[in-house]
Amino acid sequence: MKIIAVTACPVGIAHTYMAAENLQKAGGKLGVEIKVETQGSIGVENALTDKDIEEADGVIIASDKEVTKERFIGKRLIATGVQDGIKRPEELIQRFVTEDVPVYQADLMSVEDVKKQKKENPIYRHLMSGVSYMIPFIVVGGLLIALALTLGGEQTPGGIVIPEDSFWKKVEEIGAASFSFMVPILAGFIAVSIADRPGLAPGIIGGFIAANGSFYGSEAGAGFIGGIIAGFLAGYITLAIKKIKVPQSMQPVMPIIFIPILATLTVGLLFVYVVGAPVAQVFESLTVWLEGMQGASSILLALILGAMISIDMGGPFNKVAFLFGSAMIAEGNYEIMGPIAVAICIPPLGMGLATFINKRKYQAAQQQAGKASFTMGLFGITEGAIPFAAQDPLRVIPSIMVGSMTGSVIAMMGNVGDRVAHGGPIVAVLGAVDNVLMFFVAAIIGTVVTALLVNFLKKDVIGESEAKGGTNQQERTEEDQAKSTEITKLTDIVTNDLIHADLKGSTKEEVMDELIASMKQSGILSDAKAYKQAVIARENEGTTGMGMNIAVPHGKSEAVRKPAVALGIQRSGVDWESLDGTPAKLIFMLAVPKEKAGDDHLKILQMLSRKLMDDNYRQKLLNVTTKEEAYHLLAEIQ
Repeated sequence: MKIIAVTACPVGIAHTYMAAENLQKAGGKLGVEIKVETQGSIGVENALTDKDIEEADGVIIASDKEVTKERFIGKRLIATGVQDGIKRPEELIQRFVTEDVPVYQADLMSVEDVKKQKKENPIYRHLMSGVSYMIPFIVVGGLLIALALTLGGEQTPGGIVIPEDSFWKKVEEIGAASFSFMVPILAGFIAVSIADRPGLAPGIIGGFIAANGSFYGSEAGAGFIGGIIAGFLAGYITLAIKKIKVPQSMQPVMPIIFIPILATLTVGLLFVYVVGAPVAQVFESLTVWLEGMQGASSILLALILGAMISIDMGGPFNKVAFLFGSAMIAEGNYEIMGPIAVAICIPPLGMGLATFINKRKYQAAQQQAGKASFTMGLFGITEGAIPFAAQDPLRVIPSIMVGSMTGSVIAMMGNVGDRVAHGGPIVAVLGAVDNVLMFFVAAIIGTVVTALLVNFLKKDVIGESEAKGGTNQQERTEEDQAKSTEITKLTDIVTNDLIHADLKGSTKEEVMDELIASMKQSGILSDAKAYKQAVIARENEGTTGMGMNIAVPHGKSEAVRKPAVALGIQRSGVDWESLDGTPAKLIFMLAVPKEKAGDDHLKILQMLSRKLMDDNYRQKLLNVTTKEEAYHLLAEIQ
């Protein structure tokens, strides 16, 4: 008998390889040929070939994340959690002998359904998947447009214009093309996260329809909010169609023909006839309402315009307010567009400033996005704030709204006028603004308000040492860098000083502190507090208690000078919320510099995962009485 298997876990590190190792051992013990593909953080390893699949008598998927099953259609298949691969590998293999394992027909429950629980909000996970693919399009489009406006823009009565026959017009068009993909890509990859590859076409096409208001009679379209709606519609409609039972002869063509066509048609028609038309009517009514407010309180009008400009950052609310301001320019009223021009730049400038003044609130990728956002704000590109708003709407959107409303009101009170249909400091630099001083006063105050408010609402996500960016990197001496070595066995990064044969701590935190203290004393860490925060952050993602009396807490941080592992033995055991309920007696703490996380981190965890599956080896470690004995045993891990 030949069995093939796939193992994977959400983090893609220890559990993935522990399950693979145990399945291979169980296969050898039972005399069954088995090949295991691992889908870890490092990518797919030991990939199954078409020949492997064709020759296989059965398939085991031991995974806690979605694994594509289309390639296994027609094969007997067991889909279960990664813990079953670790704890019950023989039982899984024997089921192909003792039970009538069903043939996969593309209608089995997902791994998430098998587990019947998720630690992470699935809606948030799907949304973040779309956002991660959308960000490059925003950055590329925004910065190219900003570059073209700066170097090739000319002020005209109708706005800042780049001459049609100039080189910079082509640059602007390339940037605009990048922007045009923003909403479709967001929707497409939300749908992929929900329904896998069959959701891609319905999601992208639905996102395009959401962004292009001509399908449902709206000049503004539905913006990135509409794209989110389209993405979730496409994903769940595709998922529902995938569950429809069809004859076996149709199964191979369902994912590439019938499912995408039916889902795309359903999403498109829903948006055109159900979602889009009401959206168009709402924004037409808003335009009429704004036109009727011209004689009302100017302060109230400024508040409304500031809120509309910032609430969806280039979406339909933003466009209605912008078009209203543009219409007022044609009538010779420049003091409506002035507050709008200020409000336009505050969201990206505010979020950029927020990442500069308090880096502890933002991950490294967000800090980089903050630089791009600030640059876009200088050129009146409100979309620069979208990545922040999409990731954390409940904190970011109110903050940028308050900042834009503040700036808009100050601009209205200061009689700021704008004679061109554009916003941001660029229009003031080019001489299109009346009362330039008050323009900058309003923009600066609004930007500061946004930055302070959003940082007040957000929680710290990284430690103080990491927040300093390159500071720790600069502080590392050349000697420290030279100590970095090729890791071929565990003792390359373990010393006697990092081994605790009899831990004193009786709680998880006490044990962590004990191990971290030895790392600090050995010169492994430049900032023990920052490293501990990284370890705790990893624990919050999911317990590192592997079961079988093992815990592998780990942290990737710029506070780590070089890779290291500390071993602690607590013979009474510590509650580590292990997946099998056993207390942790063997605690391996990993410390890896952030810049080497994708290499050393995975290598160390793979070494440990495989060796620690050996019951005899674990018992030998528990029986050691001295550091020297433990070090000798650790030399076997390679």
